[in-house]
Amino acid sequence: MFHELDVFCTWLQNTRFSLVIASVAWMIPVLQTIHILAVALVISSAFLLHLRLIGLTRGDQSPDAMARRFLPVIWATLPVLLLTGAILISAEPARSLENPSFGLKMLLLLGAIGLTALYQLKLAGDCRATGGRSLTVKVVAASSLALWTGIVLAGRWIAYTQP
Repeated sequence: MFHELDVFCTWLQNTRFSLVIASVAWMIPVLQTIHILAVALVISSAFLLHLRLIGLTRGDQSPDAMARRFLPVIWATLPVLLLTGAILISAEPARSLENPSFGLKMLLLLGAIGLTALYQLKLAGDCRATGGRSLTVKVVAASSLALWTGIVLAGRWIAYTQP
């Protein structure tokens, strides 16, 4: 499996697209900046929503109003994260794809996306019905907070762990 991954990384790194991304001096810093700003937007939206759902913050907006406000931001920003991340990976594929921290980050991201979808598709009605006092909603929100925190930490660890 690792041999195939090495072969893929070598192939990807030698594609014309990857070579252009890696050779244009301003491309990586611009992509990283966009990626980091998108991370900040998703994380802040997720934290504001989930802290409200857990009941750790109060405000004049109901949990339902907070969800209507922040879920579209999360869903609209995720494609930006995925696109900029994929382009960044193409410049140095082995740095990420062979890194265990990157694999952890992707697993945590799948979990966070899954919990966000679960809340929106199945639990939002429960939240409205109980005024945000549902234990299930609180557990999903707390789990989501843990996953988003793990995503940020794993993303930082990529720079410090080697494949």
